[in-house]
Amino acid sequence: MGRIDGYLICGGNWHDFDFPRLRLLELLAEHEEVRVLVGRDFRDTEGIAGCAFLITYTCDLRPSETEVEALARFVEGGGRWFALHGTNAVFEMEADGVRSPRILRRYMEVLGSQFIAHPPVGSYPVWPAAEHPLVAGLGEWRTGEGEELYLCEYHGEVRPLMVTRFGGEAPGFAESSWPGEREWPVLYLHPYGAGAVLYLTPGHRRRRYDMLTAPGGRAYGSLAGRFQLPEYPRFEPGSWEVPEYVELLRRGIRWAKGDYPLL
Repeated sequence: MGRIDGYLICGGNWHDFDFPRLRLLELLAEHEEVRVLVGRDFRDTEGIAGCAFLITYTCDLRPSETEVEALARFVEGGGRWFALHGTNAVFEMEADGVRSPRILRRYMEVLGSQFIAHPPVGSYPVWPAAEHPLVAGLGEWRTGEGEELYLCEYHGEVRPLMVTRFGGEAPGFAESSWPGEREWPVLYLHPYGAGAVLYLTPGHRRRRYDMLTAPGGRAYGSLAGRFQLPEYPRFEPGSWEVPEYVELLRRGIRWAKGDYPLL
């Protein structure tokens, strides 16, 4: 098989990035042939272009136009992008709540979706929506406590592999009303050119000091002041200790390095 190079990007705002970075590196280290570059943003376009796959765990991280075009070329050229949780999320604070501005259309088209809102954090059921090796043998399971159920806007072809159901309110978000219960993808494949994106939306995690911008990081717009909280009052562990979620991470890494079909 030979050596396989990958790139892990873990950074942004309002989440515990340290634990996912460590956990993902531990899972990547299970593969002797994989070597990984690590960054906190998308600026190393040459490094990303030189890799076979990209894995991202970010939130409110806004790539430049040049970086977006480099990401598009990477996937169009046959690259595999395993995107986690807040990779498709950008925020602004307005009078009616947190809004998801449509300012990175090209970026969201590459990913296949844009985060818009989520109901209050909590546990919710997840189940397979298709027959595919990535979800074979996985039945219904529940996310961890303190998890976010992503309500998204979709772009291009999206092939749901695992889903949940929701209809109701998302308090605190400008687009807060989501009437009519429907299925929402929590794991999907999105073909793009000769490559593809595998997106897994659960994976929230926040600890006491994660509502302060990281050293050298950047908070955007009105959220820069509103979300600078010295201490967050609760621990939101998300699904990082749920066996089925960890198994999806393992399979996602194997997909990224080419052990599973592209689509």
